[in-house]
Amino acid sequence: MDKSKGSFLKPKRLFRRRLPPLQSGDRIDYRNMSLISRFISEQGKILSRRVNRLTLKQQRLITIAIKQARILSLLPFLNNEKQFERAKSAVRTTGFRTKKQ
Repeated sequence: MDKSKGSFLKPKRLFRRRLPPLQSGDRIDYRNMSLISRFISEQGKILSRRVNRLTLKQQRLITIAIKQARILSLLPFLNNEKQFERAKSAVRTTGFRTKKQ
């Protein structure tokens, strides 16, 4: 009845620690467009904290900086370039239909 406990233990996995998205020298500011654009999706939405891998304080500062940049028109509120292209290609005619006799 003497079983070794080592056979039941799972082998330890080595995890690579990810680098933080913000370096120590990065200042979160509405004028720093290269930094802010990393935290915005293609549609212009602010990415979530889980996706960004930021702390709560950093996410709040990023959100405030993005909103300030939008108000000062440094960033667009929405990025709908693809939707406008589709709308132009599929133009509908809105005229009255007449009966052919």
